[in-house]
Amino acid sequence: MASKNRPAAAQDKKRKTTDSGKDKSSGPARAEIIVVLTEKQASKYIKNSKVVTAQELARQAGVKTSAANRYLQEAVADGIVKRVGGYSGHWLYQPASS
Repeated sequence: MASKNRPAAAQDKKRKTTDSGKDKSSGPARAEIIVVLTEKQASKYIKNSKVVTAQELARQAGVKTSAANRYLQEAVADGIVKRVGGYSGHWLYQPASS
């Protein structure tokens, strides 16, 4: 009857089982997921917009924001779009005039 007066933490320690003998890496291997934003997906949205953000491009194309941001950075370097405003990573882009 003395176990009723034991603190809850002490009772939990007694109930826990140790898993130290198991190898944690024995589960299924994680697959690497690569998300690619194609030129066709992006240009469809960019041409129909006055201003583009990475977040909106990602939502429209159905990809992650990081993939859209990477595409926009490469598009700036290639002269497809130009950065016109924004701040702190939330940049605004416009299609470059041809």
